[in-house]
Amino acid sequence: MSGGEKKSAVSPTVLLVAFVLLLASGPLWLPPFYITLLNYIGLSSLVAMGLVLLTGVGGLTSFGQAAFVGLGAYTTAALSTGTVALPEGLLWLTHSPWLALAVGLLFTGAVAWVLGALTLKLSGHYLPLGTIAWGISIYFMFGTLESLGGQTGMAGIPVVSVFGIELARAEQMYALIWAFVLVGALTTQNLLDSREGRAIRALKGGVVMAEAMGVNTARSRMVIFVLAALQACAAGWLYAHLQRFVNPSPFGLHMGIEYLFMAVVGGASQVWGALVGAGLITVLKQWLQDLLPALVGRAGNYEVIVFGALLILILQHSNDGFWGLLSRLVPVRARRKTVSVDAEPLPRQAMPPQGEPVLEAREVTRRFGGLVANDAMSLTLHAGEILALIGPNGAGKSTMFNQLSGVDTPTAGEVWLRGRNVTGMESRDVARLGLSRTFQHVRLLPRMSVLENVAIGAHLRGHRGVFPAAWRLDRTEESRLLAEAARQVERVGLGPWLHEPAGSLALGQQRIVEIARALAADPCVLLLDEPAAGLRHLEKEALAALLRKLRGEGMAVLLVEHDMDFVMGLVDRVVVMDFGRKIADGLPEQVQANPAVLEAYLGGVA
Repeated sequence: MSGGEKKSAVSPTVLLVAFVLLLASGPLWLPPFYITLLNYIGLSSLVAMGLVLLTGVGGLTSFGQAAFVGLGAYTTAALSTGTVALPEGLLWLTHSPWLALAVGLLFTGAVAWVLGALTLKLSGHYLPLGTIAWGISIYFMFGTLESLGGQTGMAGIPVVSVFGIELARAEQMYALIWAFVLVGALTTQNLLDSREGRAIRALKGGVVMAEAMGVNTARSRMVIFVLAALQACAAGWLYAHLQRFVNPSPFGLHMGIEYLFMAVVGGASQVWGALVGAGLITVLKQWLQDLLPALVGRAGNYEVIVFGALLILILQHSNDGFWGLLSRLVPVRARRKTVSVDAEPLPRQAMPPQGEPVLEAREVTRRFGGLVANDAMSLTLHAGEILALIGPNGAGKSTMFNQLSGVDTPTAGEVWLRGRNVTGMESRDVARLGLSRTFQHVRLLPRMSVLENVAIGAHLRGHRGVFPAAWRLDRTEESRLLAEAARQVERVGLGPWLHEPAGSLALGQQRIVEIARALAADPCVLLLDEPAAGLRHLEKEALAALLRKLRGEGMAVLLVEHDMDFVMGLVDRVVVMDFGRKIADGLPEQVQANPAVLEAYLGGVA
């Protein structure tokens, strides 16, 4: 993008203020029909926002969100109308719709947690099929239970009061619905712009990396699943008090598909894309339901055909949906993370005493069916030492790294880290004990900036959770995490690229970003898988200088590398592998003269 284009980009704050002013002025000039339409757009936006978090950002496809809308609607209907008999000590829950909202959120959160515990263990196409299964089950439950009115539904739901003002008309509910939408959008954006948000964004394509950096990805999946359910529940509560009547029909599978359709068409990876998608689909649906039957000459759900064609066109031309198209027409200035130079440094752990064994592999074997990738491999790494693990392609070096770091579990043998047996331990728990690593194939989140990618490495050094992040109560800790990430980026020589998308960097630079991310974890053991691959001569020299400095600070470094000139001039010891077995272990000059090593690399010498 040129400098002129950057200047013409619109500030996101200006757009937000303009949008809020436009919304606030709506009742002054719009006819009642369009106010009602905007109410339904707001309700759909709440549900679609949850799907942006769940599907667009987290990569988890759900067709069951309409069922959570139904839980919110039916909970407030049952409590507000007194249909469900409660013990005398709980009758106070029926006194206010706001109490019913609190009960609905708690109940929906509990149901979502149970369903998530069962469903989120599934992967691939089984996950959306699982959401279809429980979505249909909940829908039929609404229509089957006579206490909930069966297929007839429940009427007589009272109006909501705010500060003593009853919101009995659509134009009065308008402000409440859009207040919920704006709070939902801003808190969701705040969450994604945080330590927890980086963990959530890593779920889509970066699970192995995130776990190795200490992220509990199973917890992050459950968090977004429950949050999406709570947003749907809030939409259901609003719907019930807007309509003052509920029946099962709006909570079926067809609506679950429609909500997902809204998120994808609007822009599944953008919070504000949910509003665009909900608005577009709701308005188009209304117009097409009136227009198409008149054109065809008979009644029918012809709008579904148009929506299907529209979805195909959107996916072909813009993976970011209509939000992606709008952002090209009206460029929005990207928000840059501010790094505070005054942020208090994060605490650092003490390094082990020089020469102490910190990482040991004891007869580690890893079999994949009939293939033995690691065969009784043993090695010891000491504090303040750089150890190279070398060998021909296919020798099993990267597999060995996975056994040591907890990414994979040995078939036999043991791995010890700082005097503790970590065999079979999850990689996030191994990371918590002070081991950090890079990967043979670069594992960065390409759309995130270099700064944010490196900040993922510092995940374990923070503790603020979802609620503080959503309400921006984590800013002090966030400043410290970003300052630490920036320090590591500067340390590895990539300061000028701090705010650039990681995917725009050359491969060699991306490998250096991975090293910075590993260092942000404040490890005492560092595993580097081919760190010099793709680097130019001066960059290799800078990397070697950095590794020597880390060794001097007491860090233990184990590296896999194919550049023998780089290795032999840097490391203290070398372990050589061939066909999964250790064939040599010693000083660089000893290994270079070892006949078994020459045989492995050169096929023998004269």
